[in-house]
Amino acid sequence: MNEERKIRVLSVDDHPLVSEGIATVINSQADMELVSQAVNGADAIRQYRVHRPDVTLMDLRLPDLSGIDAMIAIRAEFPDARIIMLTTFEGDVDIQRSLQAGARGYLLKNMPPRELVDGIRHVHAGKKRVPPEIAAQIAEHMSDEVLTGREVEVLRKVAEGNRNKDIANLLFISEETVKVHIKHIMDKLGAKDRTQAIAIAVRRGIIEL
Repeated sequence: MNEERKIRVLSVDDHPLVSEGIATVINSQADMELVSQAVNGADAIRQYRVHRPDVTLMDLRLPDLSGIDAMIAIRAEFPDARIIMLTTFEGDVDIQRSLQAGARGYLLKNMPPRELVDGIRHVHAGKKRVPPEIAAQIAEHMSDEVLTGREVEVLRKVAEGNRNKDIANLLFISEETVKVHIKHIMDKLGAKDRTQAIAIAVRRGIIEL
């Protein structure tokens, strides 16, 4: 295949082993070439400006800013940027945030290499790529009531090990209000207790520990 016609890929990941694996997979394809690699969000934005890749593989969790924030920054400058979020996380909230922010695909790091390159070709052709198991994950929570900003804040404080009284002091609200927020959080997440609420919220990508 003609050099000019290759799909030019930028890979953004801070784990050397994962980066090397991705590089090997892409460079073994006759129709692709890895033009650059970045290890954090700021680096990703710089590399994108320099190389203007056809498709970018963006890790969701980066050491400086989230992959979603890096993508938003890139797309603010280059609205046509085709970015695939690549992650180990299946949290439906992360998936929805990524797709709402303009990701063209959402792929998991544990899938076979063939699915990765198929995903890149799909997105390069202007299509979206979300594997069926991830689409099912989104659908499952479509009708769920979303936690408000304040509820997420309270839940983060709970996850940090604070008691209701501490949370009230930290957020300048009454202890009674904290109890009401926690009741709403548990109802919305379908949790029996605080520990389960934290576990569900982490799994779904609502909070990070």
